Order: sequence, then C-alpha cells, then structure tokens
Amino acid sequence: MKLFKFIFIYISYSFILFSQESYQSKLIFPLQSQHVHGSSIVELPNGDLLACWFQGSGERSANDVAIKGSRLKKGDKNWSEIFTMADTPNQPDCNPVLFLNKDNKLFLVWIVVQANKWETSILKFRTSSDYLNTVIPNWEWQDIILLKPGDDFVNEIETKFKDNTHKEFAWSEYAPIYERMIFEAAKDPKKRETGWMTRIHPLILDNGRILLPLYSDGYNISICAISDDNGENWYESLPIVGKGNIQPSFVQKEDKTIVAYMRDSGDEPGRIMMAESKDNGESWSFANDSEIPNPGASVESIKLKSGNWLLIYNDLEDGRYSLAAAISDDEGKTWKWKKHLENSKEGGFSYPSVIQSKDGKINVTYSYHIGREKRSIKHVAFDENWIIE
Repeated sequence: MKLFKFIFIYISYSFILFSQESYQSKLIFPLQSQHVHGSSIVELPNGDLLACWFQGSGERSANDVAIKGSRLKKGDKNWSEIFTMADTPNQPDCNPVLFLNKDNKLFLVWIVVQANKWETSILKFRTSSDYLNTVIPNWEWQDIILLKPGDDFVNEIETKFKDNTHKEFAWSEYAPIYERMIFEAAKDPKKRETGWMTRIHPLILDNGRILLPLYSDGYNISICAISDDNGENWYESLPIVGKGNIQPSFVQKEDKTIVAYMRDSGDEPGRIMMAESKDNGESWSFANDSEIPNPGASVESIKLKSGNWLLIYNDLEDGRYSLAAAISDDEGKTWKWKKHLENSKEGGFSYPSVIQSKDGKINVTYSYHIGREKRSIKHVAFDENWIIE
C-alpha cells in the first residue's frame, strides 16, 4: 500500500512538473489602458526573443500610434522595459512584422496608415545587423517597399472571379456588383500600388526566396511580396483572389506546394480561407473556405521541426474569446490535436504570432484584452507534446 502511494505521488508530482516545464505564459508588460495589438516575435541568433506590437490612443485613427518592442534575454524570466521600434511623426504606425533573412539580418516591416485610412497605407521597413549586444536594435537602413501590380493584376482578378462564381451560390446575387467594384478599382494604377499591409511572418524558401504575405482592405484580397536577393528588392505576385481573404499565412508542403491560410473577411459562414501556389508564390489558386471556423480574425500556421503543422487561431465563428493551438500530421488535411491558449468570454485574445525556437519550444505572442482598460501582449511558450497529449 505504501509503495502504491509513493508511486502515485511520484507520478502526480512528475506530471505537474512536466506540465509546468512544457507550458509557460507571461504578460510582456502589465495590463494598461492604451490600445495594443498586432504583435510579432522573432528569435535572435543568440537565443534572445524580440517582440513588437503597435500601441497608442487608438488604431488607424490615432496619430500617436507607434511600434513598440521588448526583449527577453535568453535565460531571463522577465521581458525588458518597453522601447520604441519605429514612430513616423504625426502618423499611425501599425501591423509590424519581425524576421531574419538567410544572412541573419534583422527586418522590421510595418505600415504607416496615411490619411488614417487602411487603403492608403504605405509599407516601410528597417534593417539591422547590430542587434545582439544592445537591447534595442541599431537600425542601419530604412526605406519603403513599392509594389507595381500591372495589367496582369487586373486580368487575374477578372478571370478568377469569372471562373469561380457559380449561380447556385447565395453569394451570386451580390457577386456581380462586388466583383465589378474590385475589377474597376484594379484598373487604377494608384489604387493597386497602395494600401498593401503586413501582418504575418514571411515564409523563406530553401533557395532563400522571401515570400512576405500582404493584404488590402480596399480590395479585400491578398498578395505576396517576393524577394530573391535577401530583401534588397521586392516585386509582387499575382493576387490571391477570393471573397474576403486577407492576412495570409504561408506554409509549404513536402511537394513544394505553398498553402495560404487566411482570415475570412467575407460572407458567412466564417471559415479560414485557403489557396495554393505551385510556383513558389508567383501565382495562386482561388481562395475558398476550409472547414475551420474563423470569426474574422488573424491566424498563423508554421511547419514544426517534427514535420507536423501548427495552426494558431480563434476556433469559433463569432468572437475572439477562444484562442486555440492545433496540430496536423497530414499537412493540414486534418487537425487531430487541439488545446486552448485562452477561452474566456470576458476577454478578447487574437492576432497570434508564432515561431519555433532552436530549443524546440513553440513561442506565441498575441493581443490580450480584458475590457477597455486592461490590455497587454501575452507571450506563451510550450512543447509540441503539450498539445498532442
């Protein structure tokens, strides 16, 4: 009997210890009243974690919105004091993305919301090679990313809508008006060259090509900015056309097909939307609904070291109070394992940013809002097995 008791206590203690070690969570800074949203996280070569987000009196309507950041040094438990990563005077700065290119140059890409309208946003970026010995990166270069979609952009929109709108769909009653508006706007060179916005980490292919996901609230579709020279120059893919597919996240299959998972900003039902590219991001299939719920909120998916895919998303059609992590072992055909990072109707938890660090830990940052006066960015770290268990 005593031996049985000892074994039971030992197993229970081991399970608790394992659970504590396999999952940790912490607010990057204390709850406060300013609007904080749209975080991004990256692991630096020395094992430090760098996170950023936008913060200010509002969102695109408040000109004091700036990109803020914090650093978690390897081995530390607490994030550093908040510092400014970028601030365009008298303009809102939003939707930052952090990543390293193949040469470990650090990139910060974000948008300046010109005239306080999403559809006139401007893409800006900063780079640094001097970020390891200081808390705040020393930015060495800053510029804007200019894309120039041409006639093929217009033709792709027209063709994809024509081939993928069917009479039996309820959508078909409204489709001609909606599609014609987008098609006519696509003819305007000024409109199609502005308003492209960041949100999700880029996918870097084996050959070094960078695929930076972008989207437009004006067109309500997505696109991909492509760089074949480590981020020195960029050009646009053909658009990812659909009925409200925005904020794409890219993940690559073993056969090199690239899958885009996108927020649903279109008609009901709310579903994560999907498209595929067979030519390294140059062109895309029409975006269709998957079976995965989406309440009109951002998602991110990555391929793990195990080969499994990870998806972080709000797993319901209405609301952002439930945030889940799901694992697929068949390249997204099914998501067999799922656990909740948050599930409380008293809050809003959204816009995840996810990486897997060199130690195998999955690191996620996301907006953590408990009412208007209690807002922060939360960081959680866990093992893949924490979900699969």
